[in-house]
Amino acid sequence: MDEDILDTFPLREEIARVTGEAAAFAIDLLRPGWKLWQVLIILAVLLAAWLLRGWAAERMTHWMRTQTGRPKWQLRWLVIVRNRLGLVCFAALIWMTLLIMREVTWPSRSYLVGLAATIGTAWMVVSFVARLVRNPFLRKIVNWGLWIYVTLFYLGILDETKVFLDSLAIEFGDFHLSVLGIITALVVIGVLFAMARVLTKATSSRISRNEDISPSMRVLVVKLLQIVLYAGAFFLGLKWVGFDLTGLAVLSGAIGVGLGFGLQKVVSNLVSGVIILLDKSIKPGDVITIGDTFGWINALTARYVSITTRDGREYLVPNEDLITGLVVNWSHSNSLVRLDIFFGTSYGDDPHEVRRIAIAAAAGTERVLSSKPPVCHIVGFGDSSVNYILRFWIINPTEGLTNIRGNVYLALWDAFKANGISIPFPQREVRMLGEGAPQGDTKRPGHSTPVPGD
Repeated sequence: MDEDILDTFPLREEIARVTGEAAAFAIDLLRPGWKLWQVLIILAVLLAAWLLRGWAAERMTHWMRTQTGRPKWQLRWLVIVRNRLGLVCFAALIWMTLLIMREVTWPSRSYLVGLAATIGTAWMVVSFVARLVRNPFLRKIVNWGLWIYVTLFYLGILDETKVFLDSLAIEFGDFHLSVLGIITALVVIGVLFAMARVLTKATSSRISRNEDISPSMRVLVVKLLQIVLYAGAFFLGLKWVGFDLTGLAVLSGAIGVGLGFGLQKVVSNLVSGVIILLDKSIKPGDVITIGDTFGWINALTARYVSITTRDGREYLVPNEDLITGLVVNWSHSNSLVRLDIFFGTSYGDDPHEVRRIAIAAAAGTERVLSSKPPVCHIVGFGDSSVNYILRFWIINPTEGLTNIRGNVYLALWDAFKANGISIPFPQREVRMLGEGAPQGDTKRPGHSTPVPGD
């Protein structure tokens, strides 16, 4: 217990020293003289920048609402600039103030203003660079970390701060984990992630435009590229700040075994996604039917496939279901699709004439292939009609199946009506009995009628 207390003495001494220096610096600034005037000038510039930011942001917002024809990336960057108008205004005003002060007084009397201008400009640059990090939490870590870093660097107390943060550490044998290491790791990993994101986006754009690669292989290459770049950025960031990856490899192996049992479905979907991309059974743009869902494939992800139906609903189907279930791919090897429709006509109509009229009606419908002529066959004699099947081929199932069936049915209706072909339907006769109508015999079978006198 005594050793623990003694170990805390250097830390307490360091905190006391830093606190004392900060208090002495604050007292020195408040003394009458040019240091105090510079502090007041910096505060006045801050107030002016805040007021100018409110005035400019409102007008910029109204102007942006009129720029509806601009590309989305331009509007996005305009929003980013508007949200950082405070830093932009401060940097512009403080540099103007510094130039004026250097013209009218000695450079030594504008030292603090120059320091504030340098730090304010660095903050502005950091706020724009941090936007390259997509994850909001990681972006805040990078943003605040770089802000603190540049501030300490220009104030000249970076080395002292590093020593202080490194003293706040947990040690187990050779393992040393300090606050400085954690902060550095988060900032470095965030910067590397941003670089990996930019590189992935640029490479993915080029791969997506390459027509020599199939759509499924493009998705697979992009996914593998993302895994390699982001994993490399993560481990490179840890290695950069001095973490020993040997122990991490052993720990990750043990964690992987545990996760393998607990996340079997997730792993199965990941493996199924890779298999789908490799065997090219489905790809973006295909029209598929899985269960009662019929729609277009929008995207293939590591865990699921996005399918959009004709009514605008988007289904996220796990990759495992596409591997183990029955899937109808209407455009797998070719885009030819045969459709069947059934109908019936009266027994009084000539079957040969009915078949000829039905084939002609289907052949004259838009989207029905003429290279594969429609055919019509009798499939049975029903209670009130002769039943037929009409088969025809189309080449573009992506434009819908229900609509082409409806058009062929409508063509049959018009053709049958023009040629006097009737489509029978069940008819029933309902007889209404009045009160004076004779009632039927209500006695049950096997019972004799009683004779009077018995």
